[in-house]
Amino acid sequence: MSKYAQVIIDISHEKVDRPFTYRVPAELRETLWPGSIVRVPFGKGNTIRQGYVTALLDESGYEDDQLKEIADAVSPDDPKKQAAANQVALAAWMKQQYGSTMSAALKTVLTTGRRGTGKVRREVELTASPAEAKEALDLFEKKHQVARARLLLSLLEVPRQPYSLVTAKLHITPQTIRALEDKKLLAVRESRTLRDPVSFRDGEAAQIELNADQKRIVAEVTADAAAGKCTVSLIHGITGSGKTEVYISIIRRIVESGKAAIVLIPEISLTYQTLLRFYRYFGNRVSVVNSSMTEAEKNDQFERASSGEIDVIIGPRSALFTPFPRIGVIIIDEEHEGSYKNEQMPKYHAREVAIRIAQMHGAVVVLGSATPSLAAYDAAVQGQYRLFELTKRATGGALARVSIADMREELRAGNRSILSRKLAEKLGERLERKEQTMLFLNRRGFSGFVSCRSCGYVVKCPHCDVSLSLHRNGKLVCHYCGYEQPSVKQCPECGSPYIAGFRAGTEQVEEYLCAVYPGARILRMDADTTRRKGDYERILSAFAAEEADILVGTQMIVKGHDFPKVTLVGILLADLSLHAGDYAAAEKTFQLLTQAAGRAGRGDREGEVIFQTYQPDNYAILHAAAQDYRGFYEEEILYRRMLRYPPAAHMLAVQFISPSEEACLRRAGEIRAFLDSTYPGALVIGPAAGQPVMLRDQYRYVIYIKEEKYDKLVQYKNGIEEKNEADRQDGNNAASRAVTTQFDFDPVNVF
Repeated sequence: MSKYAQVIIDISHEKVDRPFTYRVPAELRETLWPGSIVRVPFGKGNTIRQGYVTALLDESGYEDDQLKEIADAVSPDDPKKQAAANQVALAAWMKQQYGSTMSAALKTVLTTGRRGTGKVRREVELTASPAEAKEALDLFEKKHQVARARLLLSLLEVPRQPYSLVTAKLHITPQTIRALEDKKLLAVRESRTLRDPVSFRDGEAAQIELNADQKRIVAEVTADAAAGKCTVSLIHGITGSGKTEVYISIIRRIVESGKAAIVLIPEISLTYQTLLRFYRYFGNRVSVVNSSMTEAEKNDQFERASSGEIDVIIGPRSALFTPFPRIGVIIIDEEHEGSYKNEQMPKYHAREVAIRIAQMHGAVVVLGSATPSLAAYDAAVQGQYRLFELTKRATGGALARVSIADMREELRAGNRSILSRKLAEKLGERLERKEQTMLFLNRRGFSGFVSCRSCGYVVKCPHCDVSLSLHRNGKLVCHYCGYEQPSVKQCPECGSPYIAGFRAGTEQVEEYLCAVYPGARILRMDADTTRRKGDYERILSAFAAEEADILVGTQMIVKGHDFPKVTLVGILLADLSLHAGDYAAAEKTFQLLTQAAGRAGRGDREGEVIFQTYQPDNYAILHAAAQDYRGFYEEEILYRRMLRYPPAAHMLAVQFISPSEEACLRRAGEIRAFLDSTYPGALVIGPAAGQPVMLRDQYRYVIYIKEEKYDKLVQYKNGIEEKNEADRQDGNNAASRAVTTQFDFDPVNVF
């Protein structure tokens, strides 16, 4: 029974980023543990603050009358002590590894002790007999009542499903559900319980038939898990190669051994079809968390996990911290996705934290992607991860045919429209055949680069080999080193006057299509058309129901969606994301184009894809067209090694944020001088203005440090933190108090 506790206060500020010692009242001495959430008096006014217990002590080193006493515990009777202690240890590691306040790290990690309140659960249940339901399904299909048919077909497969899942992921409106309820085909059931977003009958799963390659992966990964070896495996499998079946087979063996599984999926890929496949195999032992759930709903799932009510959790990055007592496997699907990097303090990467959690539990980590991140693939090539390749589609069939339209040639031929002649021709054919088309406007990472439409030349930084960004003052600026130059009126390469900053928009594309194809039914999906809740699902539902011939959109339309009637995908400005002023621009472009190409021909009809580009000879575009990942990797890694960019080396972005631009720039200069004098061997770049320099009334500047060893960057981070603390204590450095410093290791996005 410990008499004292160290408590970190729930305030994300450096001045209180240390534990404070408190007396533990007698009634709490048997119920507190590291990770307990407590309320304590803090400061001169003894304001009651929430805090987290980081350690329990028998001796304090202080007189009792010098210490304040814990007021109470938020959840003193929660028995999941080991899970909470693990989470506190993980938070401490993340603070050290990524640079953050301990309080911010604890708020990110801690889930144990957050109690759920339960709610009324609504489910849709098929009440008609299978024969009656099939008879109604035939009628709906004859009348082209697509939504009713889709709902009834799904209920024939799984007769009882969560109401929220049916509406959000199957894109069924409440009106459609009521209509089938009136026809006595289904019923909406309600019950009050801990929130369970999935509730399916057990024993509904069909047997998974694996091929030889899939079986080998399952056997090797589960053998490691059984032996308690913490290994990392990367599954590089083309679209449709059966990665999900491999995941499910691994999880089944892990669960049979008495351990739990965490499955991370990017939010945009959390489709109804994906979730349903897991539910069929694990019934009510699986659950899900996502951004549409309230905190109370998420807490219900965390409580169910910690109490052993479920074995599998599926969700985006935050699901990583589910407090299972015994974790056997962590799976990260689509591991290349940028959403796995947290952009708030602590700026962790889910892949790295997953490996740390696996080490704590003696678990295995499985990464999967058709276009792996360069970091993961390079680690596999170097032997740090085990690499598995799935090169064939599990059900047969071929990938879509991809061709490249050279927009420079289109310009020379007098075609100045949005569509190349070939894409316009193919689009017309699809409209005649009543097939669907997706037009993807590649605006990812758009930053106002300057390019020549005649020869494809792009103005780049001479020091960093990234595109310069056009600012409103007419200057071209590098967002890594701060280099700038005046904008150009003529192409330095070919002398053409057709050189300017690119401007493109989905609304412009939609207007053009309406003029050229007046009879076509067109949907547009971008930030403007998805502002309200439900817009995203409404547009996708309409397209899935074949209420439109053409879907125009940005990157949100190319991931996680399966439309069997789509036989043509056109990618406009395929090279636009190559020039985002980002060292990883080619990697992101390759991934995006390959994913977009995978949207065509997913049904029983052959698919075709057309890349429109001003740089048809760029290696990222050529390899994406050939869907040749290895070829792309071998070219890209040479560039990274030459310029010491991740993963060939590590990079730390030291970010400075302040409402005062003068204070921000001064502090960035002071830290740069400190680094140069304290660590003379460090390769330091900047300070440079953030992109954009002002965001939400805060000015942003950044310094980049490149280093072969990650531990050296942690050392530099520690030195900067000590410098910040010393300057604050000194009291004479106003900039140190007015500026917030943040750290981003191996940044995914330009700051």
